[in-house]
Amino acid sequence: PRSGHALRMALGQTLFRVAVGGTFFAHGAQKLFGWFGGHGLEATSGAFDSMGLKPGKRTALVAGASETGGGALLALGLLTPAASAALIGVMHQAVRTVHIDKGFFVTDGGYEYNLILAASAFALADIGPCPVSLDEKLGIRMHGPAWALAALGAGLAGPKLLERLAPADEPQAAPQAPEQAPEAVQVTAA
Repeated sequence: PRSGHALRMALGQTLFRVAVGGTFFAHGAQKLFGWFGGHGLEATSGAFDSMGLKPGKRTALVAGASETGGGALLALGLLTPAASAALIGVMHQAVRTVHIDKGFFVTDGGYEYNLILAASAFALADIGPCPVSLDEKLGIRMHGPAWALAALGAGLAGPKLLERLAPADEPQAAPQAPEQAPEAVQVTAA
């Protein structure tokens, strides 16, 4: 039987995990499916292209899948360090490519919110998903400082690794038309 303190901790931890995972899931579903007032994959692809995140469709698909899948796994408390790594990776990429130049505060478009979400994912990889989770029910015991640091490392390295493994195609210059020989000039005697 659980003590009152342990039960309160399990409830708080569960609420925290579900709130963070659910938030990520919703953001990803906006990008991929247009759910929750989002714009869907095509519009998100165009937005990513315009921000220089090329190719936009692939980038939007990776970001949306990482948020949706990682958020769902985190909310369920399943494979928590892997979910955390995916979510840290998306937040790192967002900070690096969109928010860092705008400063810290979210009111100015800064990285404040992204930092809190990434730190939350890191913390959950460290403390674990709690007893009310699929990891617990399946006997998966992957949490603690080493797992949290591994999730952080994978999250920080993941976007760069993806860029190296599948670089954005450089725009190809249009082939130049071959020069045509000048037409023969006929000289007539006058």
